[in-house]
Amino acid sequence: MSDGIAELARRLIIGHKRDGRSIYDARAKHELILACREPGASMAKIARECGVNANQLASWVRQYERATAGSASTGGEVVDASAPTFVPVHIDPPAPESAEPALDLQARLPNGVVLDLRGCDMNQACRVIEALGRLRCSASTKG
Repeated sequence: MSDGIAELARRLIIGHKRDGRSIYDARAKHELILACREPGASMAKIARECGVNANQLASWVRQYERATAGSASTGGEVVDASAPTFVPVHIDPPAPESAEPALDLQARLPNGVVLDLRGCDMNQACRVIEALGRLRCSASTKG
């Protein structure tokens, strides 16, 4: 167990209710949720190391993601749970006579998706961004 997770596990449970359920420290719980959202983190492993049920931890992470997506939304958004998870975008290769410099663009989205465009020109990057902007999405499809 890593030192950070061990220290977090030590601070997480601050007591127990009469029925045996644990009482959790809010700050430690928030740190635990953020640790689970790190790229490559295993939620099951972190839950095991902290002595928390993996389903409970997954529920906390979903609640956190809904709360952060809800606070970031502008309201009135269309929710479409049947939106495709992959949208193919055709990009023509750059013309050899193009004087426009190639771009290296990488964006990490809050849902963990990484958009990586290397060696494309401004026109190609704009087309990809426009295609992504036309997609209907929802906070309920994240995670």
